[in-house]
Parts: sequence; C-alpha cells; structure tokens
Amino acid sequence: MTITLFVLAFLLQCSSTLSLYHPLDPLSPEEINQIKLIVDKSKLGSLPNLTFHSVDLEEPDKKDVLNWLSSNKQNKNVLSRQAKVVVRVGGETRELVVDLASGSIKSNHVYTGHGYPPFTFNELFQAGRLPLQYPKFKNSIMKRGLNLSEVSCVPLTVGWYGEKITKRALRVTCYYRGGSVNVYARPIEGISIFVDVESIQITMYIDRFRVPLAKAEGTDFRSNQAADSVTCNSTEKGFKLQGNNVNWANWKFHVGFDARAGIVISTASIFDAKTQKSRQVLYKGHVSETFVPYMDPENEWYFRTFMDIGEFGFGRSASSLQPLIDCPENAVYMDGYWAGADGQAQKMQRVFCIFERYSGDIAWRHAEINNPGKVIRSGQREKSLVVRMVATVGNYDYVLDWEFKKCGTIKVGVDLTGILLMKGSPYTNSGQISTTVYGTLVAENTVAVNHDHFLTFYLDLDVDGNANSFVKAKLQTASVTDVNASPRKSYWKVVRETAKREADARFRLGLEPADFLIVNPNKKSKLGNEVGYRLIPGQPATSLLADDDYPQIRAAYTKYQVWVTAYNKSERWAGGFYADRSHGEDGLAVWSKRNRMIENKDIVVWYTVGFHHIPYQEDFPVMPTIHGGFELRPANFFQSNPLL
Repeated sequence: MTITLFVLAFLLQCSSTLSLYHPLDPLSPEEINQIKLIVDKSKLGSLPNLTFHSVDLEEPDKKDVLNWLSSNKQNKNVLSRQAKVVVRVGGETRELVVDLASGSIKSNHVYTGHGYPPFTFNELFQAGRLPLQYPKFKNSIMKRGLNLSEVSCVPLTVGWYGEKITKRALRVTCYYRGGSVNVYARPIEGISIFVDVESIQITMYIDRFRVPLAKAEGTDFRSNQAADSVTCNSTEKGFKLQGNNVNWANWKFHVGFDARAGIVISTASIFDAKTQKSRQVLYKGHVSETFVPYMDPENEWYFRTFMDIGEFGFGRSASSLQPLIDCPENAVYMDGYWAGADGQAQKMQRVFCIFERYSGDIAWRHAEINNPGKVIRSGQREKSLVVRMVATVGNYDYVLDWEFKKCGTIKVGVDLTGILLMKGSPYTNSGQISTTVYGTLVAENTVAVNHDHFLTFYLDLDVDGNANSFVKAKLQTASVTDVNASPRKSYWKVVRETAKREADARFRLGLEPADFLIVNPNKKSKLGNEVGYRLIPGQPATSLLADDDYPQIRAAYTKYQVWVTAYNKSERWAGGFYADRSHGEDGLAVWSKRNRMIENKDIVVWYTVGFHHIPYQEDFPVMPTIHGGFELRPANFFQSNPLL
C-alpha cells in the first residue's frame, strides 16, 4: 500500500511538472549543473583553464514548438532538451551542443573567426584588482596624494580599431571613493592600464597627466526618502503564473530569463472574443544588442564604445529588484539562473517582476451630446500587465518593460538612469574652458562626456501565422484636380509599399510620414483588409558616427532604426554572436546583405531605440530617468475595438 501511494504521488508530481512545462523554458539550475558535469567528464575537463562563458538553451525548431503548442493531446511529449555551451579552454573558444537526455556532447568545434565570448565575472574581478598590486600604479596614487585603500578600479572592453590580430583584453580605469559612495563621480584621470585577460597581467601602463580630483561633497546619490507603500495599482495580482507561462486578461505568453538578453517574451497570443479563438502575435521578442559610444576621441577615452549585451550580458548584469521602488506592492517576482565561470548554476533573486498596472490612464472614452435631451458618457480605465527587469551595466541602469494591454497593444519601454560616465577636468566654471572637453561641466573638475545609447530589439512577429509581409504605408500629398467638386486644393493619401527583399526593408525614421505594418497577406478581416500589427516608433535617433569609423563598422546596424530580415534560428544578436573585439563581419547588417525574400515569409523585425545624450547638471550626481520605447498595435487585426 505504501509503495502504491508513493508511485501515485510521484506520478502526480510528474503530471504537475509537465503541466507547467514549455519548450522554451530557460535551463533550470539542475540542468545547468548537469551540463557542467557532462563537460567536466569529457576530454575538455582535463584541459587547462576551462571556463564557461555561455550556457543557454539550444531551442527546438520553431515548427516543433508551434506544433507542440497547438497539439490538443492531454499528454504532450517533452521536446528534446539541449544546450549551446561556449567555453574557453587552452586559449581556444569552443562551441558545444550538449544533449541533456543522453548526457553527452553532440557537437564540439573550435571557433576561429573574429571576436570573443562575453567576459566572466571572475575575469572582470581579477582585472579590476590588478592595479592595486601594481608598483607603478601605487606610485602614481602616492604622487597624487591619495590613499590606495580608497581606490576602486573598473575594467572596460576595448573594441577593435583595425588590428589584424587581437587578443582578449581589457582597459582598467580607476576612481577615488574617499568619502563618497558614488564611485564614478571621482575619476583618477590620466592613467591608462592595459590587461591581457588570458594571463591576467598588466601589459602596458601609462601615466600621462594629472588633473585635480573632483570633490566628494555633493556626490552621494542615496535617497533619504522611505519607499512609499501607497500605490494606484490594485493589491490583487490579477494574473495567473504557471511555471513561466503567464495568463492575463486576453493575453497568454511565456516569459524566460536569458543570461545575455535578460527578459525574453515568447509565444504571445491574444484571445479574440469575436472569433472565440487565440491568435498568434509574437513568437519571440527581446533586446538583442546595445551600442554605447562615447564622443571623446582622446587616448584615455576613444575606446569607450560598448556593446554591453554581447560583451557582458544584460541577464548577467541584472539587478535584484527592490520592492516598492523598482516594482509596486502587487508585483510577483521571479528568480533567474545562469552558469558561472566554473559552469555552476548561479542564482539572481527577484530578477524580474510582473504586475498589473493602473496608472490613471484612460483606455477609451466618449461623450455624445447629439442625442436629444441627454448626454451619454462612457469609457474604460486603462489597465495593463507589465514584465520588468533592471540591468545595471557599470554606471548605467537600464529599466526594460514589456507592457501588455487589453486592446492588443504591446508597449516596450526603455528607461535610462544611473550615473553619468565622467572625466576629471581642470575647470571649475564653464567660463574657464579653453579646449574641447567633449561634454558638459556638471560639477567642479567634472565633465560628463557626450554619448549615445542604442538598444536594438529582436521581434519575431507571427501575426495570425508565420507567413507575414512588411508594408510601408506612406502619406503623400495629392492635389485636387476637379476644382468644381471642391474648394480644397490638396489632401493626403496612403501609398502602400510591400518590401519584397531585405534590401527594401531598411528604414531611417522621420524622413517622411509613414506607418509601418506587419501584415498577414493570407488572412483578411470580414471587410477585406489584411490583418496586421503596426510598429509605432518612438523618438528617432541613428548613429552619427562616420561609416568608416571602427566602432560604427562593428555596429553598422545602428544606421537604420528599422530592419526586416528572413527568419533564421541562428540570427538573434544584432552585433554578432561574438561581439567582444568583433570586426563587423557578423550581425544584422551583414545578414541583410544576403537580400533574401521577405514577402509572405517568416520574417523578423528589428527596431532600435536610440538616445543622443548631452549631459546636463540635473543629471548629476544621479540621473533622473529618461524614457524611450515603441509600440506594437493591432491594425485591422480585430473586427472592431476589442475592449467592447
């Protein structure tokens, strides 16, 4: 009897686990540790300096995932679980595919192209500690009259500037705390420290000049206000969370955590009350790459042109969320896991939150005064569901929101806050400035350097199926030709252009008025319109760097805000898979040159949220949040307003 009860309990547990399963679930900590064990037991485990740089789910083919989701079987089979693993061993980068079911390495090959995998925290930590034991640096600190115990050093990626042969390298910049918790506010200017990452040694040291150190006074960024528990959000959760599957109002989607991208939204569908069916909208969406070039060409600064997602990882840089500050009191939190340098699973608590939001906005309203004897007023308040994470990459904090609305809109928000990247300066007043400082004097002896932020999003939209087209609906001025029919002389009309190949689907925004549509030419509404979704851009911003500038060669995709490419499972990272020290030979701009057919095909839309940031004094000592983003909004997708 006892055995029977045990078997029954086991079967119930398995059944419950499978009911929560989704083929795109991120690797669990148990799976990550199993992968480490498989690799350690292989021949690679006996080689020197084995480090894990990337351990991610090797996703099943898209058609298999969609077939699994559409299956009506009560007991669906679990799709094969495999992992793509990137390790460094013996001075080489190796790409592995590990099969979890068989406990074996299915493929193992050496990557020989340009670029390197993301840095591990161990490498960054060790590089940041090197100067503190380096005699020349100690001497430089002593000559400046500073206390070595109050120095913090931060390693930075170095980019690529035409070198034929590159090594994994970092440059380390140092700051003086000395009475301040704001590490970045007091740079020790004039020192350049070059580190070879493989040997963890300083290979070059230059102390070129000195400038006065900025004061500690006025640099503290900590708030003296307690978190306010009063919120306009309901205290009710308002949604169902089963494993990584979210059910809210008319939306269903899967949310995952990726060490590189952070939040990944997948298999999002919306229930259409008119047809009583769930309809596909988005197969997968996430931020793909960032490009953050600083506009100072001097020796100590020119290399600061960061590709944070490929060089570090937004997931690895995720900040544990603060209740009542980062998320409201009705939020539900989820943890994230990734592999450390030794392959062991690492846990980040409260890596993202999900909450229902009511902010006082109006979903729709109308007052009708033309009914005799009465005024009819009606409307609905706006209520939405938000999935949020914060990535703290060095000095900057990126707040990423995926907001789902009942009207069918998906709103993606990008908020920037944190600390400006500053350089030491001899000036205490802008009237003293006699040379180019490449930024704004935001405090005495402190210049905040001009820079850009570009965040490129990967949007694999499947609007009512995966055969889609991209349409540019241009607004063009037309003349009234029949002067007897109307006193008007002009109006605007819509001219629709469907992109046939990838070369037709690269767009700089703001040059002419237009709507951008992702349509399904095989599905039409009852009125005969192609069902679709509209991409509503935010403030347009493109890179202003010269095309032949080395950072721009690596981030060529930032010259256009919108790209459309043919779907390819391996093409997810706009700056290429190996972004560190890359040469611009892989990535979105290269893939698009293949000029594949994209009309009535499975397509991916890429959208770049851009900011040109001229710093101002109000951005010091900590920057108030600035906002950007875009929307995906139904366009003839529903028969009428789905809120009614």
